[in-house]
Amino acid sequence: MEYQSLFSEKMKGVKASAIREIFKVANVPGMISFAGGMPAPESFAPAEIAEICADVLANNPVAALQYSVSEGYPALREAIRARIKEKFDIGTERDELIVVSGSQQGMDLTAKAVLNEGDGVACEEPSFIGSLNTFRTYNAKLYGVPMEEDGMDLVKLEETLKAHKNIKLIYTIPTFQNPSGITMSLEKRKKLLEIAARYNVLILEDNPYGELRFAGEDLPNLKALDTEGVVVYVGSFSKIFSPGLRLAYMVFDRGLMEKIVVGKQATDVHTNIFAQIILAEFLKKYDIDANIQKARALYKHRCQYMLDCMDACFPEGVSYTRPDGGLFIWVTLPEGMDSSALMLEATERHVAFVPGNAFMTDVDTPTNTLRLNYSTMPDDKIKEGIEILGNLLTEKRNG
Repeated sequence: MEYQSLFSEKMKGVKASAIREIFKVANVPGMISFAGGMPAPESFAPAEIAEICADVLANNPVAALQYSVSEGYPALREAIRARIKEKFDIGTERDELIVVSGSQQGMDLTAKAVLNEGDGVACEEPSFIGSLNTFRTYNAKLYGVPMEEDGMDLVKLEETLKAHKNIKLIYTIPTFQNPSGITMSLEKRKKLLEIAARYNVLILEDNPYGELRFAGEDLPNLKALDTEGVVVYVGSFSKIFSPGLRLAYMVFDRGLMEKIVVGKQATDVHTNIFAQIILAEFLKKYDIDANIQKARALYKHRCQYMLDCMDACFPEGVSYTRPDGGLFIWVTLPEGMDSSALMLEATERHVAFVPGNAFMTDVDTPTNTLRLNYSTMPDDKIKEGIEILGNLLTEKRNG
């Protein structure tokens, strides 16, 4: 059967995630992978989760194995509500909170609720490919806004909003941005909220990395500063608990509640209830903040070690960010160097990374940028992999 003619228009322009495709290469034996965005396995709590699973199946099996409510397991919703209010001052009397199946579903439900075909999304450029692909599946028009050292270029953002009246949504990862590792300044956070309110557009704040700060001072989330109900906030337990359980949450003004919940019911009815109970019990019985602190210490070491190796091995003309948290370093190569072509040569030498075009609104245009992840490789592999990349870059520079 010929399937090409059957594909929907909204899927024809969507390409497979470059990161997921690179995972196939990264799993080749002997490959040193700086490509993924995965948390370190050392940050997991398998023994505690095993104990919780055994207890739940012995004493509360029906609740764990039966259908549940779309908004999320009530005990988990309350635990998350209390935690984010205490730690981040997120949550007002007008805010609703629901549990979703990973941050990605938060992006999808927001898009489903507010975007019509041809509506616009202003997004940081570069930005997270998974979210960009979500917006593409709704036939949204993407408008890239350049990044500066302290976050999105708000002058360019306002120019974009003035020029394109179809924009309904501003997508941002303000803290340890993926892929750049950049954190938006407090001044820009306040200005962004003012701009969104003035132009009557929503801000979709994606915050999977905010709790992974290992240097510098904490900044308030956009949602904590939001007094106008313009922010849809998506938080995640993937990077601080377990990505495989696919647990995240959304906080938003109650005016959006009905459409977002109906959208979720049409997608998956409810998030995996067994996984929700596991997390609720973990939050009740164990100290998740102690686990997060261990992860921060590990990432601080690995980030600094990778940067030290890059300082020693990368040739002149290569620049890179120095993040205060999160999982990524963004590398800018000399003008004219194509990171996609470089990736092919690097994988032949058993090193993988993600080329920068994967994070752009136009994925087909070559770029001289790339993303490195430092969270999963031990020191010896970081050193070996960066030395290989350094040698390759030196060869390219010397022609």
